This record gives sequence, structure tokens and C-alpha cells, in this order.
Amino acid sequence: QAGLLESGGGLVQPGGSLRLTCETFGFKFSDYTMAWYRQSPGKELERVANMHFRGYTEYPDSVKGRFISTRDNAASTMYLQLNSLTIEDTATYYCVRGDWRTGERGRGTQVTVSS
Repeated sequence: QAGLLESGGGLVQPGGSLRLTCETFGFKFSDYTMAWYRQSPGKELERVANMHFRGYTEYPDSVKGRFISTRDNAASTMYLQLNSLTIEDTATYYCVRGDWRTGERGRGTQVTVSS
């Protein structure tokens, strides 16, 4: 059974940085496109990084140049580096195998940006 576990969230000031980690198990990580999503009350669900198994990553304009997603296939782990954070980045962040609707996801980690 596939499992994903996010960590690394917390409280950070505007302009700060965080690094999120997603540990996975139960499936061959390198075979899958993996993604980071975020969700906050009153806002639509947003995919903030989509890492194709072929090696390229896509970002929406809202985070491009600030967020960096990487993966370590040998460790079945993925990371999301969050830089230049703003209050608008406050959300629960999830790692997802594949797509939100059809894939597996973790329980999320909360990122709160506040002064």
C-alpha cells in the first residue's frame, strides 16, 4: 500500500524560507510523476509543482522562481524549497503521487507565513 508523509512545515516570517520533505513508501517512486499541492481556506486547490518522472518540473506563475521541487529517487523522497514567502503562501501543503483526484496523497504539512 502506497504511503506519503510530509514534514517541514511551520511558522515563518514574510520573506523567509522553508524546506518541506515528503517521504514515500510502498511503490516504485522513480516510476511516478509526483506533485506538490496546497490548499487554504477560501482558496482553490493549487498545484505548485509537478515533477515528471522523466525529469522536468512545472510550476505555476504564482510560485515560479520562488519554489524549487526536487526528488531523490534512490531515497523515494521529494522536497519543496519555499523561498521569498508571502502571506499568500499560507496553506496546507501536500505531496501527491500523480494527480490530486486519482492519486495518493499524504496528510499535509501546514505552512503559516506571518509577521
